[in-house]
Amino acid sequence: MSYILNKPCSDLERADFIVTYNHNMCLEIVETNDAIYAIQPYEKFVDGEVVDNTTEYQNELLQKENNRIAMLNLTGADVERAIYKAKNMDFDDIIALLEAQPLSEDGNPVVDIKALKIELKANNFYRGNPYISLVGSILGFSESQLDEFFETNDYTKLLET
Repeated sequence: MSYILNKPCSDLERADFIVTYNHNMCLEIVETNDAIYAIQPYEKFVDGEVVDNTTEYQNELLQKENNRIAMLNLTGADVERAIYKAKNMDFDDIIALLEAQPLSEDGNPVVDIKALKIELKANNFYRGNPYISLVGSILGFSESQLDEFFETNDYTKLLET
């Protein structure tokens, strides 16, 4: 719900409105010839009107959260140690497991093992790297378990609940 201060108004009324709604409540201030508006984050000002923008706002928040999660990172040692504690496997064991899997219908390995070996040499592992989800699913970890693990660096998040 937006707030409005109609004009004309005194300088003190204007200042109080801005302090109350922008400085104290962090709302966006939009000023026109007729009024000053304080709009909520889920609203936008279009053609002289405050309109509800909830769906777009929620999508933006979701995208920001997905981007934040994708950028979470841990060291290679953190990840390998957690896999070892959760599944009693290290990176070499994962490679051996994948090499033992049958080929896909087109005759190729399910996972590009050479590319995975390169990824496993990285100093930092980013949650957004598709190999994280791929190896995680092969090991039986859900996306939410992986998210929580990368958020906390707590291997117990990878244990089945």
